[in-house]
Amino acid sequence: MSWLALALTPGVGPARFLKVFEAGEEGLERVGELLGAELERAYRRTLAAGEAERAKERAAASGVRPVGLWEADYPPTLRHLADPPPLVYLKGGWSGGRPAVAVVGSRKAQPWALDFSERLARTLAEAGVAVVSGLARGVDTAAHKGALAGGGPTLAVLGSGVDVVYPPENAELAARLTLMSELPLGRGPSAGSFPRRNRLIAALADAVVIVQAPEKSGALITAALAAELGREVLAVPGRPSDWASRGSNRLLADGAGVAQDPDDVLEALGMAPAAPGADRPKPDGAAGALWEALRRRGEALPDDLALDLNLGAAEVLGLLTRLELSGHVRALPGGRYEAVG
Repeated sequence: MSWLALALTPGVGPARFLKVFEAGEEGLERVGELLGAELERAYRRTLAAGEAERAKERAAASGVRPVGLWEADYPPTLRHLADPPPLVYLKGGWSGGRPAVAVVGSRKAQPWALDFSERLARTLAEAGVAVVSGLARGVDTAAHKGALAGGGPTLAVLGSGVDVVYPPENAELAARLTLMSELPLGRGPSAGSFPRRNRLIAALADAVVIVQAPEKSGALITAALAAELGREVLAVPGRPSDWASRGSNRLLADGAGVAQDPDDVLEALGMAPAAPGADRPKPDGAAGALWEALRRRGEALPDDLALDLNLGAAEVLGLLTRLELSGHVRALPGGRYEAVG
């Protein structure tokens, strides 16, 4: 008898698997009674064909670990779902044990939303928060990149097998992330797989932040599922006239928390706001002079700083890049910069 074989049996989805699983170990002896004779025969065929052993071998060859609902290291928050996946495939390390925030939004996000997503994820990562998203174009991609820049763990939950990266242009990014999916290896994306993927994102996070979402958006599905699970739901305000923010603005009207900066999200998690730059030495030399000038101005364009310091535009841009990488400045929409700390 094998839980893995049952999970791999055609026709046995989350609800049917759970029905057997809730009967305990003896449930594997009562598959026919619980699920009917046809599914019992399918289960017996899966057992006899050695599908469980082959699945484990194939996963190991791809650096993937199948984790079943019956195992102690199954992600605990997924057990809160009414239909937890019997099996998830994990590529990379993901132990949990720390606060997690899902950052999701439009695939066609506007530049300000991409910038906000990246800065939010970076700040959360620096504060020790894990960032969860879906590797989609737009907000998801920006969130994963920001978390990596902040040195924190970031998990991408896929609507395909973990060995089938979608969208394909994110293959290089995916190689730096932990990947999770309930779909078997080799399975490509489909329209129906993404809403189901979203329920995993909602369950894995302590809070969900919607950065930008139109009225019909998968991010809103994630928000609704998160609310059902009792997770904190926050949204970033957008212009009232902006069609791409109508969904997120509607969430705010319906009572979602307001996420205007990372401190709002940390507060929702019950965490104290970080003191930006407190553990970093002040920059010196030309970089230090530029940082001090930016602190005095509050925010500025590179050309303004070049005039202030009598430097060339190329030199200022180089110094800004250096300071951004060290966490002393951050880029803002419209090509402006502000000092951190």
